[in-house]
Amino acid sequence: MSWSQVFHTSCLVLLVHLLCLEAVPISLDKTKVNQPEDKASEPPPSVDTGLHYDRYLREVIDFLEKDQHFREKLHNTDMEDIKMGKLAKELDFVSHHVRTQLDELKRQEVSRLRTLIKAKQDIEGGNDMAVDHQALLKQFEYLNHMNPHTFEVEDLDRLIKSATNDLENYDKERHEEFKKYEMTKDHERREHLKSLDDEGRKKEEEHYEEMKKKHADHPKVNHPGSQNQFKEVWEEADGLDPEDFDPKTFFKLHDSNGDGFFDEQELEALFTKELEKIYDPTNEEDDMVEMEEERLRMREHVMNEVDTNKDRLVSLEEFLIATKKKEFLEPDSWETLEQNQAYTDEEMREFEEHLAQQEEDLSQKASDLQKQRDELERQQEQLNSQKVELQQAVEHMERLKTQKVEPPPEVHVEGNAIPEPQGEYHPLPPGHQDMSQNHPGMKQDNHLQNQIPHNTQDLSQPRLQDLPPGHQAVP
Repeated sequence: MSWSQVFHTSCLVLLVHLLCLEAVPISLDKTKVNQPEDKASEPPPSVDTGLHYDRYLREVIDFLEKDQHFREKLHNTDMEDIKMGKLAKELDFVSHHVRTQLDELKRQEVSRLRTLIKAKQDIEGGNDMAVDHQALLKQFEYLNHMNPHTFEVEDLDRLIKSATNDLENYDKERHEEFKKYEMTKDHERREHLKSLDDEGRKKEEEHYEEMKKKHADHPKVNHPGSQNQFKEVWEEADGLDPEDFDPKTFFKLHDSNGDGFFDEQELEALFTKELEKIYDPTNEEDDMVEMEEERLRMREHVMNEVDTNKDRLVSLEEFLIATKKKEFLEPDSWETLEQNQAYTDEEMREFEEHLAQQEEDLSQKASDLQKQRDELERQQEQLNSQKVELQQAVEHMERLKTQKVEPPPEVHVEGNAIPEPQGEYHPLPPGHQDMSQNHPGMKQDNHLQNQIPHNTQDLSQPRLQDLPPGHQAVP
């Protein structure tokens, strides 16, 4: 058995054959196609797991595949032992070269996680906050963050358990997403009706009921995994006579990779004919999101009925055993999505309450932001007004500077000297004497002396005609 086949029989097969959102290939009529001879070719690339540590997971698997001892142990270990961690213990016997490569892979992965943590912190605005990487790395359970340097048994055990658990919850998460999709669609339809007048609301309701009726008007859908369903594929897709239906031949025809198992994609491809009865992408009434949910429901149903060891694969032995059961030969009718509402009335009520709360929170945030904007605009207006006032003051000062007359030059005065008067000299009236001649310590101004008329009488001696009668002037 090849490594790929061994891988499919274990828990690790979930890492290679996983759900994906790509379209499922439609089965071909293999009886009408000339099959080329088997040639050695590279194995097809594995399907993306959708896990955030998908690349790390693949690289670990690729390196473990190179070790002969580990490959042999995997072949001889059943799923329960793998889940209990027995396979992980075989890591101690892996070659030194492989262990060294695994150590380097782990160091790179820890570095990647730290970079993501730092980027998230920067986005959230915590640039100045100290980062406790050890505390944050605890959320990544698929590796031992306490030892970031070497890949140990615990790392492999964590990787297997985390991938198994995450992939088992993948279908559940898809169902939850679909439920929210359906409730959102119904909520938006109701809100749209509220915005219409009576006549418009009536027309919209009539159109909605017409679309529901058209969608429900389709051929009978066979029970997934039943003899009738497989015979229809045998006849229409494979071009064979339904009377010659053989389960073993059917299995080999649709085991597209020839590994002896039906994986989830190969199973989903078998339901294409049934889904085409219900959904047409060109019809307004048919929702392709609902078609993929219907495909998932069909695949889950068959897996629950046929996959007895719960390894998410259907072996040839499991398939042949299922074809002998009553459920395969005489199945019940299959109820499609329109017969099974994806949500309850209580779930719808809670969903709308949650939406109303979200709208209220958003409205409050919008109101707070508007207030902040108004305040910023008010402050900006104040700044603009202050700027205008400042500009006007500067311009006024500039005008004053250009119009101002220069002041007279300053005169330095020493001691009791009297500064020379500036401007035109005005002579004293007749009969008045310059007091500076008799004032002690004062210098007589030559300029003033020159300006006094020569015939001016000495005013220090009183005139005789001014004395009263009977008085004589004293020399």
